[in-house]
Amino acid sequence: MPQVGQSVEINEDKMHAFLGKVVTDLGASLSSVLGYIGQKLGLYEALADSDGLTPAELAAKTDTNERYVREWLINQASGDYVHYEPATGKFSMLPEQAVALTDENSPFYVGGGFHVVKAMANAQPRIMEHFKDGGGMLWGEHDPDLFVGTEKFFRPGYTAHLVGSWIPSLTGIEAKLGAGATVADVGCGHGASTIIMARAFPNSTFYGYDNHAASIENARKKAEAAGVADRVHFDVGSANDYPNNGYDLICFFDCLHDMGDPHGATRHAAETLADGGSCLIVEPMAGNTVEENFNIIGRTFSGASTLCCTSNSLATGGPALGAVATEAAIKDVVISGGFTEFRRSTETPFNRVFEARK
Repeated sequence: MPQVGQSVEINEDKMHAFLGKVVTDLGASLSSVLGYIGQKLGLYEALADSDGLTPAELAAKTDTNERYVREWLINQASGDYVHYEPATGKFSMLPEQAVALTDENSPFYVGGGFHVVKAMANAQPRIMEHFKDGGGMLWGEHDPDLFVGTEKFFRPGYTAHLVGSWIPSLTGIEAKLGAGATVADVGCGHGASTIIMARAFPNSTFYGYDNHAASIENARKKAEAAGVADRVHFDVGSANDYPNNGYDLICFFDCLHDMGDPHGATRHAAETLADGGSCLIVEPMAGNTVEENFNIIGRTFSGASTLCCTSNSLATGGPALGAVATEAAIKDVVISGGFTEFRRSTETPFNRVFEARK
């Protein structure tokens, strides 16, 4: 390794290639900020609901300033987030762009990611200090857009896979839910996963628990709006002390890895799980070696883990499993809680899905 100030021979082709990566990332980072603005101001929706608009027309349609809108459109078109037609000077959205950025009911929707990035970027000053002192930042201390974005980002995956493949991959659980079962959704956030299950299995009863009071209040409103509040109950509670209702299914959706006491959480799950029941643990996709995370998924999840997941666990003296925890690390936590069976029941490009049984 050359010392600072020491001359070193540079391969210009490799240097230019590397600089290209950096500039690409800088542009993507700035574009993410503008993506958040586009969502908040309805710019994407206005474009999607048109056959093409000039900057002035889009500004008029959204009650925004044309000068800002013009720059925004150039940025978005340069990143292929919107489409530009030189012959007319108008911008529009291709079907794929429109679905991914405006249709929250689509399994392809990714708009929530802008909210997450914005919120996590706002945490940077505190996280940087914790790099030095080893402390942490609780979920509840983050920018409120983190909770909005988390639901928006993960709900499409739950919509696409939870009922269709994840639950069927468990041992006998789909039949129990159809007949009438009792389910706990631990770390439920705004309740997206709970409500999806409740809609699919009307004979079952669901309990959602989260230690963030504002999220629970939001989840209750969503359950009312979805027409399932009569059999979906949301309450503030930690993963270690929610009531024992003899659950046939206990779910941890993308949350076990950032808990302050995941060992205690799995122990409480084992204690409150009915005989013959299953624990469904959904975790971000990650490799079993460091280098297996050197891809766009690993890059995204390790970034989020640094700015949020790991810090939340460290804030309470936890083990900081993190979003790229290995399967072996997750298994160790689950077995330590009193489960005797653990397996990967299925997966998607973004998720590993595990089943644990007593």
